[in-house]
Amino acid sequence: MQKNSHSQLYSLIVVFFFWGFIAASNGIFIPFCKAHFQLSQFQSQLIDFTFYGGYFIGSVILFLLSQISKVEILNKIGYKKGIIFGLLISVVGALAIIPSVNAGSFPLILGAFFIVALGFSLQQTAANPFVIALGNPTTGAHRLNLAGGINSLGTTLGPIIVSYFLFGSLENADASKTSIESIKELYLIVAGIFALMALYFSFTNLPHVKSDETVEQGIPALKYPQLWMGMIAIFMYVGVEVTIQSNMGALLKLPEFGGYDEAHLSQFISLYWGSLMIGRWTGAMSIFNLKSTAKNLALIVVPFIAFALILFVNFLHGNDVTELYPYAFCVAILIGANFLGKEKQARTLMIFSVFGILAMIVGLMTTGKISLFAFLSGGLFCSVMWPCIFSLSIAGLGKHTSQGSSFLIMMILGGSIIPPLQGKLADSALGIHASYIVTLFCFAYLAFFALRVKSILKSQGIDEDNLEVAGH
Repeated sequence: MQKNSHSQLYSLIVVFFFWGFIAASNGIFIPFCKAHFQLSQFQSQLIDFTFYGGYFIGSVILFLLSQISKVEILNKIGYKKGIIFGLLISVVGALAIIPSVNAGSFPLILGAFFIVALGFSLQQTAANPFVIALGNPTTGAHRLNLAGGINSLGTTLGPIIVSYFLFGSLENADASKTSIESIKELYLIVAGIFALMALYFSFTNLPHVKSDETVEQGIPALKYPQLWMGMIAIFMYVGVEVTIQSNMGALLKLPEFGGYDEAHLSQFISLYWGSLMIGRWTGAMSIFNLKSTAKNLALIVVPFIAFALILFVNFLHGNDVTELYPYAFCVAILIGANFLGKEKQARTLMIFSVFGILAMIVGLMTTGKISLFAFLSGGLFCSVMWPCIFSLSIAGLGKHTSQGSSFLIMMILGGSIIPPLQGKLADSALGIHASYIVTLFCFAYLAFFALRVKSILKSQGIDEDNLEVAGH
């Protein structure tokens, strides 16, 4: 990788940070809007519905335009311009937050989030192959894992930073006296950063990267059962990953879960998204050429380093991190799950799905900190699922791999559908605690997929044990 490519890569990775930053911040913004606009739990989940729906609609638009024109749109304009256009769309969305807040309109705020997500959809579609292209293709997975690690850092810091803008320092935090006006400054800064990045990419001598693949007419990739089953798996995975934290604010308001108000949720939302960072940093150890002893040591030490970082950023914000210490037990379980997985995709997915099922059962059957940490540990068990599902789903697709990958990206739609579904159940006689049964069904399907896809690939003569991990 050339020296000038390093600065290009680091600049590009900034967008990965903000994808995670904005998505994780919804965990704070959702309960805030629920209280401010006096929404039902279902209505508050419309934030996720529009945000992740924007990803889906953006992917569908690109697919349909390519099908109609018989020209791959991003191939025509290049990945660089795709990222620039995506950034500019997100600038419009971030700026639209300001008049939406001024108008005091929740529907307008939803519309602004939708525009931000449309931009993110285009950015993600272009940025992932661009990261691979900025250097030796054989080390592309290393760069994607670095980008994924930065994305997870954004998910950890996002709730803390948004909480600060909404409520200020914890010493003076009072959810009842906080105005939604305070969010305008944050999104003005976000819009400015996106605009500067678009300007930077416009005037920087980045390579004009594009794919040589032609557009496939129709949907031939769907003839492979591993793909359409994998699409459902991605739908469930993203859905459960998002819904656990999106409904967490309502759960934490229950007296038996601490009776926390909107100003004092950030440590738990940050810990949830930080759990994904813990798992992904641990999973990334497999890409380094470490000797067996050093690698095993890293698999034990790195998760606790990541956990310590989560505690540190929460400490800086003024959160009481002592109540998070017992979560170290969940981190230890993750370490054990990693060793059991043995870096085999279907095996790892199965083990993490089963642990997810068990965690959700514990969460549903108990209350207080035991139940809370059980639900939060869902982030640990979701952490490495994306690359496992992705690799297994596109295995054996051959020339249909590109189309199959596009269909899998569309299934981020799960983050749009499942949180409102849980919100609807929470508004019913079932209540918010019991509504987490939705997460149990999601993990159950993921376990089924892990079991079924192994036999499907075997019947096609594909050795699942030798699959390479797809980047996240």
